[in-house]
Amino acid sequence: MAKGGNSLQAVLNRAKADGDAAPAPAPAIEPADVSRKAAPNGRQGTKLIGGHFPPEVSTQLRIIAAEEGTTVQSLLGEALDDLFVKKGRGRITG
Repeated sequence: MAKGGNSLQAVLNRAKADGDAAPAPAPAIEPADVSRKAAPNGRQGTKLIGGHFPPEVSTQLRIIAAEEGTTVQSLLGEALDDLFVKKGRGRITG
């Protein structure tokens, strides 16, 4: 390491003393496109509804879905429909 400076500065000083041209600046880095991706076709016109439950709830839902050959989303839709009927709101999800 050169005295009185860091190693990069020493290289630059040496290049300048030798008459070499300064190194070319690094190319500009353009920011990444952070725009939102379009929702998959099956999700257009829908809204995510979520909640935090104990892991056992997730396990039970996945087991029931597998036993019935359906999806957790379908089971949740069915459960929400039952809730809406119970509360006098009627079926919504199908």
